[in-house]
Amino acid sequence: MPDSGRPQSDAGRLPTATAQPYSRSRRLPPYRGIVAVDAKGFTAHPAIEHGEISRAIPELLEQSFVRADLAEVWDDQRFPASTGDGYVFGCDPEWMPFVIHPWLHTLQETLEEFNLHASGTVGLRLRVGLNIGPLPDRGRDFDGNGTARNDTHRLLDSQPVKDALATSRASVTHVAAILSERCYQDAVAGGYTGRHPDRFTEVSATVEGKPFEQRAWLYVPAPSGGLLRHGGGQDEPVERSSAGAGEEPPAPTPAQAPAPVFQQAERGNLNTGTVHGGQHTTNVLRGPLSGTVLQGRTIRTIGSVGGDYVEGNKGDTVHGDKNEYRR
Repeated sequence: MPDSGRPQSDAGRLPTATAQPYSRSRRLPPYRGIVAVDAKGFTAHPAIEHGEISRAIPELLEQSFVRADLAEVWDDQRFPASTGDGYVFGCDPEWMPFVIHPWLHTLQETLEEFNLHASGTVGLRLRVGLNIGPLPDRGRDFDGNGTARNDTHRLLDSQPVKDALATSRASVTHVAAILSERCYQDAVAGGYTGRHPDRFTEVSATVEGKPFEQRAWLYVPAPSGGLLRHGGGQDEPVERSSAGAGEEPPAPTPAQAPAPVFQQAERGNLNTGTVHGGQHTTNVLRGPLSGTVLQGRTIRTIGSVGGDYVEGNKGDTVHGDKNEYRR
């Protein structure tokens, strides 16, 4: 009999041993958006500050959701839990486009303000993991546990999002987010989020010492430092050249020198200036020539002439006699 998903009375029945997989068909749990955050360098803070940081994180999250006009997401959160150095909760997946934007940007602004005015040495920079997937959610203890949540925490621990905070400036970049492939495809590539896909960077999410590797997407609302040089996820799109992906843009072509100009007068005179004295050319050919002659500025066809014959006006000024014989 299919699992109806509703609690049933256990009277007169033996306790269920385990949720044996592959033994019978069951309804999928409801799909939930998963929002998880971790504080960078939590263990590096003195122990006396750990409790203060753990309390500050959910307070800052709530404040950022309210500022982003998403108080409903916070008020309706599912299976919320503190992780000591972070926080995780589920939400209706229809809110995920708004969690990506504007909430991530508002969280960046909220942390910037907090860090600027924070007393003592506590300064918070958060990694954010976003995912979508089926998770048990019946209002019972231990709801929210499943593969989608496990993968979200792996994404938070993955190298790309850690590097995003490590290579950026602590005074500027307070948030680095990593989205699962499903979250990106459904909310961003599907066109539901108010951020263009070019603002997200595809990464291979791996966790040192764990058999985990997934395609994921990095987004940093306020990039700085190495992120600007290496094109990490950013709030402003990277300017793309016309070269193909992975290709270097073509080097600028140096200005070419003008091609040399050759001037030639076949069986005649060529003048580029003023010639003082007479000028005369006689061409002697051994046979008749049929072709054309230039008369003034008109080309006319002639029959047979001995040698070249040119008559009319010449652009150069010629004075006196000049003889040139060519055979």
